[in-house]
Amino acid sequence: MFRGKVEKLIGASFLIAALISLNAKEFNLQTASVEDINDAFEAKALTAEKLVKLCIARIEAYDQKGPKLNSVIAVNPNALEIARKLDEERNISGPRSRIHGIPVLLKDNYDTYDMPNTGASKALVGSIAPDDAFTVERLRDAGAIIFAKVNLSELARSGVSISSLMGQTLNAFDQSRTPGGSSGGTGAAIAATFGILGTGSDTGQSTRSPASANNLVGIRPTFGLISRDGIIPISYTQDTAGPITRYVADAAVMMDYLVGFDPKDKATWEGIDKYPESYTSYLQKDSLDGARIGFVPQLLGDGSHPDHPIVTKVTMKAIEDMKSAGATVFPVSIPLLDDIAAGSFVLSVSGFESMWTMDEYFTSLGPDSKFKNLKEFVAAGLTYKPILDRLKEDTKLENALDNPEYAKRLINQSRFQDKLVATMDEYALDVLFYTHQKRLVVPATKNPDQVERNGFMGSSSGLPAITFPGGFSPASNEAPVGVPIGIEFLGRPFSEAKLIKLAYSYEQFTKHRTTPPATPSLPGEAFEYQ
Repeated sequence: MFRGKVEKLIGASFLIAALISLNAKEFNLQTASVEDINDAFEAKALTAEKLVKLCIARIEAYDQKGPKLNSVIAVNPNALEIARKLDEERNISGPRSRIHGIPVLLKDNYDTYDMPNTGASKALVGSIAPDDAFTVERLRDAGAIIFAKVNLSELARSGVSISSLMGQTLNAFDQSRTPGGSSGGTGAAIAATFGILGTGSDTGQSTRSPASANNLVGIRPTFGLISRDGIIPISYTQDTAGPITRYVADAAVMMDYLVGFDPKDKATWEGIDKYPESYTSYLQKDSLDGARIGFVPQLLGDGSHPDHPIVTKVTMKAIEDMKSAGATVFPVSIPLLDDIAAGSFVLSVSGFESMWTMDEYFTSLGPDSKFKNLKEFVAAGLTYKPILDRLKEDTKLENALDNPEYAKRLINQSRFQDKLVATMDEYALDVLFYTHQKRLVVPATKNPDQVERNGFMGSSSGLPAITFPGGFSPASNEAPVGVPIGIEFLGRPFSEAKLIKLAYSYEQFTKHRTTPPATPSLPGEAFEYQ
């Protein structure tokens, strides 16, 4: 009789344990979205302090050890203290926002008052700005932890993320390749979960290239939507700032805290009242159903490189998936693209604006600035040589803003935007679609050059674009799951909400997001909670 009661009690215990396990939530740092992290915060299964410790452990395991991604310039020495204070605040008065206690990785061309802002240049080691960049201040005010500064193509001047300060950052999925650029440090580090959210800057394609190369999401906003104040500049006309994240939903969350008028950046007058109360309200899974999408075949490779068929195959599969999700997808032709490819219709103005913008930036640093102007910076001779050579050429353009060629290119950019919008209007399109680049991200050889990128569609037109995971190349010894290939949607001015809506729908339909095999989970990163 006693034995029977014991057996019943044991059976009941197992049943209760099974029911508890059935109702338990699973947390995995490598796959967790901002929403997942907030759920764990709310259940008191996770704290900001613990989250920061987990990210530090991953940096210690994988940035200079293991795959040696070489992405992190500096971790905020006060990160744990900041996290503890934010945890205390949460317990007393609740979270400030959805990003309260979330570690953010900054491309190291964003000013911070409490950490050096080097632009990944030896010449700027120890340079500290008098205040935060506008966007950094917004993130701090929302309770985000400014966790670390990461590598970039020095001064954001190339597409491969190599610098005099850090050297070459490596791709999280294939360590024989670059991570794209110029925001490649952010791309590699976010892919490896060294932080949860990241920032990029995009003059040519510098936010979207690392997103494409590292199976991430990157947004280039419409010119004027997000302030560039406090970000080391290249071109007043083409510079933008934006998020790099693992999921579209995370990018939407981050956008809410990046947009806004800034009197220090006059361009943001254009963005006043042109963003929704929250971009997260556009995260609708079935948004592709009924969408009209224009595919641009001119932006495919011509078959002259072995990578072209690989990227084309991913593109064709993306079209099939969009159609399966209910979208109408059809090819459109943009005549100006042929002229651009032939070199008869030139768009870039960054070289003409470079010296002007850099001189203004050094002035903004105040009397403690290491350099008064770009010429002094170049004369120091500490910059990665290919970048230094480019900067030398920029300093030769005296009175560049009065150059007739500069004026011609500004007109060309305006014409290009008009043509793209007219094409979308003609066919009643929601977006234009293409792969971010015609080839895979390039090998990390000596002085690599990232070629055949299509990101100029956004940077040279001023139109918004979002890049997101589109698939992978075939697996290889160097890339066990293949090399990521990003696809891109381009929209009308200030259509970021629509871009997010359609990209989210594609993401949820295809589920291309995965984690890099070279940076597996560490102890304590995955757990169950009630």
